[in-house]
Amino acid sequence: MRLSELNSLSESPTLWDKPEAAQKLLQERNALEKAIADVRTLERGITDNAELIELADAEGDAAVAAEAEAALAGLGKIARARQLETMLSGEADKNDCYIDINAGAGGTEAQDWAEMLLRMYLRWAEQHGYKLAELDRTDGDGAGIKSATIQVSGLNAYGWLKSEAGVHRLVRISPFDSNAKRHTSFSSVWVYPVIDDSIEITVDEKDLRIDTYRAQGAGGQHVNKTESAVRFTHIPTGIVVACQVDRSQHRNRATAMQMLKAKLYEAELKKRELAANATEAGKTDIGWGHQIRSYVLHPYQMVKDLRTEVETSQSQAVLDGDIDMFLEASLAAKLAG
Repeated sequence: MRLSELNSLSESPTLWDKPEAAQKLLQERNALEKAIADVRTLERGITDNAELIELADAEGDAAVAAEAEAALAGLGKIARARQLETMLSGEADKNDCYIDINAGAGGTEAQDWAEMLLRMYLRWAEQHGYKLAELDRTDGDGAGIKSATIQVSGLNAYGWLKSEAGVHRLVRISPFDSNAKRHTSFSSVWVYPVIDDSIEITVDEKDLRIDTYRAQGAGGQHVNKTESAVRFTHIPTGIVVACQVDRSQHRNRATAMQMLKAKLYEAELKKRELAANATEAGKTDIGWGHQIRSYVLHPYQMVKDLRTEVETSQSQAVLDGDIDMFLEASLAAKLAG
């Protein structure tokens, strides 16, 4: 059994002689332990609720039976998600990922929408036990953000979130409009995998334009008074990455280079998979014709994915991070295709 083998290897006194290999081994072991625990929890839940329904039927307790049936339906959804998760077999599906969010045209309204999307992904990641790091952020003019980059770390982060790449459209009564008119705003999302040292991506220094600037936001006086933030522009592709998370410009440069290599790798991965459309949406005009999902808050409540036709009227729940229905539908559609 693979788990027994990993447990034996993890007890080796030479395990940490190679820290990166040790970390991968422990990550695989923890993932297997979690998968087995999840299956056992599902089995117990199904058995317990099936028995509860039998007892409730025998005693004529319709309320208890209904409650147990609802619990079984919930377990069915969890089982479906776990089944889909086992089919995340893409080259980088198990990796951590970066998420870039950029506000479209529209000033404060679009920038507020970009921050709402950022919050949505942060909430989703927190609810699913993923680790988060904000690598770059440019605040908006008065409210919201112009752009932000976060790293989501945990098993299958890229596999689950890669279908979020594209343009997201919001329709609502703008809180920034004194005339209370309805506004349509757009923000783009680009998702790409964190790559490890086993994947070699070469970047020629002459192909880079490197800019340094003062970091903004929290971090102390040192961050704001020195040009610790770094921005790389890859001239051949036009790809831009930035990092201001650390007080050290050297460490920010290293992180930015990792991000750039990840974007270059993801672009090549998409070409090989003949699935560049979603990625390209993040690099084209942020507006009509490129959106993947519509979030309508007025005159009615509706969030609809334009690729899978999955929709819900629970818009606030979606904005609070409840996006599993869209992720699962996108993954199922891709697997079916």
